[in-house]
Amino acid sequence: MSAIQIKDLTFVPYISETELQKLISDVAQKINSDYKGKEIIFVGVLNGVFMFASDLIKQIDLNCQVSFVKLSSYHGTETTEVVTELFGLVESVENKHVIILEDIVDTGITIEGLYHHLLSQNPASLEIGTLLFKPDKYTKDVPIKYIAKSVPNEFVVGYGLDYDGFGRNIPSIYQLKA
Repeated sequence: MSAIQIKDLTFVPYISETELQKLISDVAQKINSDYKGKEIIFVGVLNGVFMFASDLIKQIDLNCQVSFVKLSSYHGTETTEVVTELFGLVESVENKHVIILEDIVDTGITIEGLYHHLLSQNPASLEIGTLLFKPDKYTKDVPIKYIAKSVPNEFVVGYGLDYDGFGRNIPSIYQLKA
């Protein structure tokens, strides 16, 4: 893996495709164990979660449903501090075990809004799973149960994560060059 250019920024290798798959497999095993004998509905937050959700759900050996919502709180490399719902969940989550899937949780603004929205619909249980978590930037009290990897507060792209819409197709994760 060598440095890549996306638009006006340079990114350097950070997490390899092999390491990502190992991290995802570990999360899938925990979910399979925690929810044995139960049905789950996964609610993925688009656009970034599509690769993580796909690879994770392929390893889930439980009955499950998959749905997506499209929310946004970013512009370029900065958070806007405002969550915009672009389109939402159509399935009922009442009395269902729900796991929200995110590509990355940093400030927690997006996940907090979705969490409380779904909680108001009376699910049997509600948890959050994320590929990447930035504990130094997280400002909310919503618990994140399934964390594939905690990372420092650096801007990253690849594996669904983007810079102004670009870089989502890269199979590994790159960090902004210092």
